[in-house]
Amino acid sequence: MQMKDLLINNFSVSEADYTRAESFQRKFGGRIEQILVNMGSLPDDQLSTLYSQFLSLPQIDVSDWEQLNAEQIELSKSDIDFLISRGWIPLNVEGKKLCIACKFPLDIEANDFLTKMGLEPIILLASDTEVQTLSSKFNIGSQEVEDEQLFGDEEEKLRELATEAPTVNLLNSLITRALRQGASDMHLEPYNGRYRARFRVDGVLHEAETLAPRMQLPIVTRLKILSGMDIAEKRRPQDGKIEMKIANQELDIRVSSLPLNDGESVVMRFLRKDNVKYDMSVLGLSDDIDSLIREDIKTTAGVVLLTGPTGSGKTTTLYTFLNALNNDDVKIITLEDPVEYQLEGINQVQVNSDIGFDFSAGLRSIVRQDPDIIMLGEIRDKETAQIALQSALTGHLVFSTVHTNDAASAYTRLIDLGVEEFLLNAALVSIVAQRLARKVCPHCVADEPNEQELTAKYRLDDLAARFGLEKINLVRGKGCESCGMTGYKGRMAVTEYLRCDDQIKAMPKDSDFIPQAKSHNKQLNRRTLVEDGLYKAMLGLTTIDEVLRVAG
Repeated sequence: MQMKDLLINNFSVSEADYTRAESFQRKFGGRIEQILVNMGSLPDDQLSTLYSQFLSLPQIDVSDWEQLNAEQIELSKSDIDFLISRGWIPLNVEGKKLCIACKFPLDIEANDFLTKMGLEPIILLASDTEVQTLSSKFNIGSQEVEDEQLFGDEEEKLRELATEAPTVNLLNSLITRALRQGASDMHLEPYNGRYRARFRVDGVLHEAETLAPRMQLPIVTRLKILSGMDIAEKRRPQDGKIEMKIANQELDIRVSSLPLNDGESVVMRFLRKDNVKYDMSVLGLSDDIDSLIREDIKTTAGVVLLTGPTGSGKTTTLYTFLNALNNDDVKIITLEDPVEYQLEGINQVQVNSDIGFDFSAGLRSIVRQDPDIIMLGEIRDKETAQIALQSALTGHLVFSTVHTNDAASAYTRLIDLGVEEFLLNAALVSIVAQRLARKVCPHCVADEPNEQELTAKYRLDDLAARFGLEKINLVRGKGCESCGMTGYKGRMAVTEYLRCDDQIKAMPKDSDFIPQAKSHNKQLNRRTLVEDGLYKAMLGLTTIDEVLRVAG
């Protein structure tokens, strides 16, 4: 098969992108597949698969070479250095045959070099990260700068390390892989004498790659340069931001570095500008809760609170509410720390504590701007809480979040901050506790083999009768390429809804309030977090294991 046909048919490269790459190649030269990688049309980590199919060469399994002993390879150090500089990693020599792992097998210089030595290469194709992992077996390559503080020449050396092709290619490859797998974060951290990369996909961390220790400093330095951090500072935490475009997708990357005993941990959070959909139907709310929330957000004044731990999707849900209300008739202002996504037609403000512009100061300024709807990223202190609640009493609809485990606990949390009980009773409209549960992958979904045992253990028959379900449909994902063999793909909200009705307002907000509020909710046939999760598991949307992980 021709390279063009292979790229279009097997690697989803569009005709238009191929034509553009071909035009660039005619003008400036270069390999067509590498041009497509640079354009963002072909993921870098698919090159080894491409060459494998095009040249009918096998791909390496790095686990087969974990015991690779570089000292046993009967080549001179200068010969090994040259091969590795070309991205060719010698694995084994038997007579005149040299087993080689490489990313690009058609390298003329490397092939000529082996021909002059009288060696016949046996090629195993490898990705850039696999080449880096194997090259770490050899005591060569970039030298690390060990000083805690860097001056003059040392800083220049760091910059050189960060701009070398292996560093650039490795980092680009990791970012591309993370995006292809739908990761929200990438974590780079020292681990057992090596440097590992982990991706957070659907809220769960998965180890993606173990890198050579010598790649730690170049990778961290490159990220610091790209995100505007101080590369000479390794003793204190830093934050930065990278704006880039990958595969025609606008991307913001929030970068955070943290000094550890044995290096630096760097976390990148991917914020996709183009692919975010703030639609109520995407949240995965149950129909009954969805209709109640839609009623609440259409009120003209009051406070709607979301509760839950960090990473439970509170901000995304608030954005979705705002998007549903956003039109030319209303003025919406948000106060956030930080502003993660830009919403069209909405005035978004970022707090800056360094200059005294915190949530309370920002909120005082916002109410003078005559908004109809206010979104406050988080209620952290008494002053912010009181201004938010008083704003609701003066005709504003206010959305915000607090960190509590369930809906009823929001009352006690605000009272602990010093808010008066009468103010809560007058201003609160509803409270929604939220978690994010992974959905079963639709490509490998199968019946749950232990359905009867699980039904009996968690009394699902009683729950099904209570919530009007005629059939219990427990499923699980077998694991496939589409979901990275996890059995899950995508997430949905698991929620507990508490409307601040007359009965809730009449209850004393003392130590008995939380059980009384839960009892009141049960009388109205509303679900707790766990019950809502089990309800969705019975519908075949998620698994009981996942529900217990996030809400149990």
